[in-house]
Amino acid sequence: MDSRAIRSEGWRIAPRYYIGYKLFNSLFLGLSVGTIFVIYKPLDPSVYSLGGIVLALAMLAIAQLYGRIMTLPWFFRISLLVELVVLGMVLWFLTNPYTWLTAMLVYAGYQVTFSFGSYLVRAETLALDDDELLRRVDSAKQIGYLIGMALSWTVYKILEHYGITDSQTKVYELHWLLLGTELVILSLLLKSFGRSNT
Repeated sequence: MDSRAIRSEGWRIAPRYYIGYKLFNSLFLGLSVGTIFVIYKPLDPSVYSLGGIVLALAMLAIAQLYGRIMTLPWFFRISLLVELVVLGMVLWFLTNPYTWLTAMLVYAGYQVTFSFGSYLVRAETLALDDDELLRRVDSAKQIGYLIGMALSWTVYKILEHYGITDSQTKVYELHWLLLGTELVILSLLLKSFGRSNT
């Protein structure tokens, strides 16, 4: 077996859906990037230091599992886990905004997703293993991020036009758009992976 190839184990990736998944995934990031500064406000700075240590240890532990999890089924499962964590954070925030517990849970949730970051990047590169497909995926990521940033700016300006100037209220309202985006992401992710017909 080529040591640079991810093991498919009878699975495949549908490129069209996967590109859409990465586009909306980056769109979500662009939409949400400014929200964390408002959500994290109740947290003590020491939390970030401790969180950084836990994140580094988690990434180290995950790296030790590469021999087992560098397969398409695991790539899908871990991608799905990450998206479900994000969905859970958005739903929690919409029902329990602006408490210390909400800030802590959102921070912890993002740390969980970040802990799989290196794995997901490496697995994606090995799974796609095609220069043109990688180009299209990376282009979709950048386009999605730019659209997300522009869309978040537009939403904030529209809210201001209607007299909503409080940062917390604006971030809360944006989370309804984040919820819709995350549901699209999950739908595209589920369509992106499946068992091979061959």
